[in-house]
Amino acid sequence: MRINWGTGIVIAFIAFIAFILYFVVRMSMDNSANHDLVTGDYYKRELAYQKEIDAANSAISKEAELKIKKTDAGIAIVFPAQFDFKKITGKVSLYRPSNKHLDFDFPISLSNTHLLIPDNRLLDGRWDITVSWNYEDHIFLHKEKLNY
Repeated sequence: MRINWGTGIVIAFIAFIAFILYFVVRMSMDNSANHDLVTGDYYKRELAYQKEIDAANSAISKEAELKIKKTDAGIAIVFPAQFDFKKITGKVSLYRPSNKHLDFDFPISLSNTHLLIPDNRLLDGRWDITVSWNYEDHIFLHKEKLNY
C-alpha cells in the first residue's frame, strides 16, 4: 500500500494535534504545576481597587508620599515630617511574587518618623511593598516594587 502526499499531510496534522493535546492534558492534570491565583481573595480585592486608587491619589494631593530606602539594617520607610508620627496607624505588607510563603504583614508602630524592616526577614530578590496608613481620618496608600 502506498501513501500519497495528501494522506501524508493529513497524518502529519493528526500526529501534531495529538502531540499538542497530550501535553495540554498532561500539564492541566499535573499537581506540581501550581495554578493558584496571585492572591487567594483576588476577586474580592479587585472590587476594592477603586479605594486603593483614591488612597494613593490622596497621598499625592496631601503631600504625604513615603520614601522607601534600602539600608544595611534592612528597609527604612520614612514618613513625611509634617505629620505627627504618634498619630500614624496602619499596616505594611510585603509580598514576594516568587513564593507566597515568604509574604508577611505587620502593623505600623512608630517611635520616630521612620519604620525599619529588619534585614533578617528579607531574602534577596524582588519584593512588592504596600503601606496602608491612616492619619487623622485620612487614608493613604503607597505601593512600590524593589529588589533587595
